[in-house]
Amino acid sequence: MSLTITPPAQNSRRPAPPTPRGMRARRTLHWIAVHSLAIALAIMFVGPLVFVALTALMTDSQALTSTLWPESWNWGNFAEVLERSPLLLWLGNTLMYAGLATVFMLLSSIPVAYALSKFRFRGRNLAFFLVISAMMLPPQVVAVPIYLLWARAELTGTLWPLIIPMLLGDAYSIFLLRQFLMTIPREYTEAARVDGCSDFTTLIRVVLPMARPAIAAVALFQFFYCWNDYYGPLLYASTEEANWTLSIGLASFRALHSVQWNLTMAATLLVIAPVLIVFFLAQRVFIEGVTLTGVKG
Repeated sequence: MSLTITPPAQNSRRPAPPTPRGMRARRTLHWIAVHSLAIALAIMFVGPLVFVALTALMTDSQALTSTLWPESWNWGNFAEVLERSPLLLWLGNTLMYAGLATVFMLLSSIPVAYALSKFRFRGRNLAFFLVISAMMLPPQVVAVPIYLLWARAELTGTLWPLIIPMLLGDAYSIFLLRQFLMTIPREYTEAARVDGCSDFTTLIRVVLPMARPAIAAVALFQFFYCWNDYYGPLLYASTEEANWTLSIGLASFRALHSVQWNLTMAATLLVIAPVLIVFFLAQRVFIEGVTLTGVKG
């Protein structure tokens, strides 16, 4: 008589499929792992801004203590800053300086970049080399002779010595615009000339619409540079408080209220807020211009 041994019945049940909550958690962990470096960099950049914003809403006794969260939200710190300093006057001077300098730079740099990228003439490479050389020249090297020049013109104490030179072009902006215009196919400009367009009409009707992202990028670069510029206004306008920009005014405010860090942080937040708003409103076109500029030499 033979005995047959039957194996034990195996569990035929399959593991239950993951729940929607589990799938969502798994996707979240995967997204965090993939973007971990970007998240760390974002925290490094946003952290100081959050610290400034929280300190600006603290009381004077709580600022720069071990307590990082405001015990009470003191929105009146911003009004107190406006009462203690002519911040609106400094804002107007900064907007005038940055706005006029940006407009003058575009009016003078775009034609030069167009000529260097589309025209064939003797000495074009030498002219482009001079533009590159101007980018490498520190402004401090020529500060004394240029200051004497403006002093003889009796324009020191104002912001015009920083605005008027933009009518002569900006080397960095010319370089970026030229690199972008090199990517525009020559067939477009040649077709415009066949249709009877002059060089100026071709620039206005054909080239400028296609170069809009690059123009926006260099305009924002110039605007932000003028907004944050401290050396130029300190050199020419420091003797006249009525012509101070936000950079000089903020430095003076910090020196006068160095023990009231909540007011100093509130003033700092008021100064950087317009720049952040402008950047986020123009973020798409700015990133597009930076991405497309300089892809062809």
